[in-house]
Amino acid sequence: MSDILTLEGVDKTYDTGFNALSNINLSIRRGEIFALLGPNGAGKTTLIGIICGIVNATAGRIVVDSHDTQNDFRQARKQIGLVPQELSINIFDSVWNTVHFSRGLFGCPPDDAYLEQLLKNLSLWEKKDSRIMALSGGMKRRVLIAKALAHQPTILFLDEPTAGVDVELRREMWAMIRRLRGEGVTIILTTHYIEEAEDMADRIGVINKGKLMLVEDKHALMRELGRKSLTVLLSKPITQLPTELMRDDLQLADDGASLIYHYSTAETDSGVSELLAQLQSAGIHYQDLQTRQSSLEEIFVSLVEEKA
Repeated sequence: MSDILTLEGVDKTYDTGFNALSNINLSIRRGEIFALLGPNGAGKTTLIGIICGIVNATAGRIVVDSHDTQNDFRQARKQIGLVPQELSINIFDSVWNTVHFSRGLFGCPPDDAYLEQLLKNLSLWEKKDSRIMALSGGMKRRVLIAKALAHQPTILFLDEPTAGVDVELRREMWAMIRRLRGEGVTIILTTHYIEEAEDMADRIGVINKGKLMLVEDKHALMRELGRKSLTVLLSKPITQLPTELMRDDLQLADDGASLIYHYSTAETDSGVSELLAQLQSAGIHYQDLQTRQSSLEEIFVSLVEEKA
């Protein structure tokens, strides 16, 4: 599979001296769904802004479908559709005028049939004559997507596409992303939701503090992300674990009142049933069980430490 987007040594340092991005090297494959994960302030939006020409890079080279963004910016940008986090449209204009203007902005010839089908796919056709200001938040988000797709780009950037939207719209957007991918559009999305990356992405990149920590196949990375902990609240505190229970994935809390067991959700057998049976055999009684999924922030910290 050929690469449709290549970044080489991309840096961004602001006048204040803040280094937002540091030596980003990344290749995106044609037709894939690529998820970029990272905590707030990691550099996700800055990176997208640089690729789309909204932010100027301090150093580096970007090639979009064989077009260098420095030497051939107009053609490079024409390949890209961007759905930003924030509402960035004229709220006094109509839905139809918005997508029609966006298509013409990129020098594309009029194609009312395409725009009509696009609005129908996004459940916006009946709202085509409505002003943006009269639409609900979910409808406005759909208009942003329609605007980004109006000129038929080969790459679509979705910056936190489902942040703040309801479950129904989120599912519809997932279906739309899969449909676009089936039509040959390369999808790059940033998200805080692990389930979005797990459900849709082919590959996942993790960025933290302006550095691209890793890029891996989804299945390989989800083994790292799918970690849980089970806290076993004991009926009576114990001073130490019996020899038969001593293992790396099981720890006794400092106060001796609970056990903490770490396991991966990616494994078919979590080992929880076996652990509880072993506790019973050892004569250790418990009064409650509590499970906890590692937060995304904790996962990033863990990955950063492992890659340091």
